[in-house]
Amino acid sequence: MRRKIIPYSPKLKELARKLRNDSTLGEVLLWKELNGKQFYGYDFHRQKPLLNYIIDFYCCELNLVIEIDGHYHDHEETYKLDLLREQELEKYDLTIIRFTEREVRKDMVNVLRIIEQHILEHTPNPSQEGNQLSL
Repeated sequence: MRRKIIPYSPKLKELARKLRNDSTLGEVLLWKELNGKQFYGYDFHRQKPLLNYIIDFYCCELNLVIEIDGHYHDHEETYKLDLLREQELEKYDLTIIRFTEREVRKDMVNVLRIIEQHILEHTPNPSQEGNQLSL
């Protein structure tokens, strides 16, 4: 299968690197679960530039974007920008799953179950390698 290339602004590379170094606790905790193809064998990237945005977590094999919303996402203006961003990303057949920082920090089991459910629903034979939850 050919990898779908999604363009991005090269100006975002340095900012993405900075964001990787300044991750929130929720991002660090989720990264520990997804890093190194340990979750069903899928390769996730963090703070990945796509289009004119930096995505918290991205798996190109699954066309999956995972966003962790902090407290600043409670503002209406941020919500409108998130909606626009989602609409642009969906044009590339990407699925966006959103979690709050609190959900990731306090309820990782259910966060992973939601990601697992997406994998099971969208892949014919998900790899049995790596972490899986026993439901």
